Amino acid sequence: MHRKIIYLVNPVSGVKKKSALLELIILRNKKEKTEYDIIYTNPDGDYAFLREIISRDRVTDVVICGGDGTVNAVAAELTGIDVNIGIIPSGSGNGLAFAAKIPRQSHAAISVVLQGRAAPIDAFYVNNLFSCTLCGIGFDALVAHDFARQKRRGLQTYIRVSLSNFLRARPYAFTVETEGHSFSTSAFLISIANSNQFGNNFTIAPKASLSDGLLDIVIIKEMSKFRLPFSLLYQVAGINKLQAAKETADEKNIMYFQTPSLRVINPGGAPLHIDGEPQTSAGQFDIRIVRNAMNLIQP
Repeated sequence: MHRKIIYLVNPVSGVKKKSALLELIILRNKKEKTEYDIIYTNPDGDYAFLREIISRDRVTDVVICGGDGTVNAVAAELTGIDVNIGIIPSGSGNGLAFAAKIPRQSHAAISVVLQGRAAPIDAFYVNNLFSCTLCGIGFDALVAHDFARQKRRGLQTYIRVSLSNFLRARPYAFTVETEGHSFSTSAFLISIANSNQFGNNFTIAPKASLSDGLLDIVIIKEMSKFRLPFSLLYQVAGINKLQAAKETADEKNIMYFQTPSLRVINPGGAPLHIDGEPQTSAGQFDIRIVRNAMNLIQP
């Protein structure tokens, strides 16, 4: 099958220099005799222009060399178009890439692009906003907003910002409606996950699948900050069992269940992030899965 690949390179994502990546892309594609173009990503996140290029040049694959924010913006624009999406992870978190077991090393990720297989994966909408991997309402969104203001990116900065925000974190009031069941809770955060992690292989939803038609919901309820890290460790380690959505389980510090859709009422104005990018919050979030939203090239 003839392939025509567009490589979208984000010159500012993550902390890696891009010159070596560009040289690697050129070398590997020439070796494989694959037709390709290299385009720099758009600072304003508008990728509507890709539709015309894909149609005109009969592009078969769009490969995103960047982080989750760039993946989100491109995938949102290409939903419903017959094109495969690849990722060469070079962002700060790379949640979708790592959930799909795409390797961190650029040379190995390019091998996946050139030799892997494309398979459909799900995505979801938060109101009218598209998400590939994960959205958070509450503490993790507060971290995302703060992280976006930092001059330097990378894992060390993210850890520093997270610890700083942890010291002043507070719970928010929420009402959650799903599958004909409603409950109210006070929680530090609600995580809605299509993938299993925040990024950097930090797992928040161990049972999550990219293609099962379900969202994994993790609610970190109000508790003492002394107990919070230990409860979170249980979740990350996969010790917490999945519950039925109707089990509010008030005695548990963390709720973990799956559902194809839910509504979160947010009277306290908890902040929002989608795929690690800060977004404007709202008083209500209607969230629904989208089956087979895109074809992702995977190992």
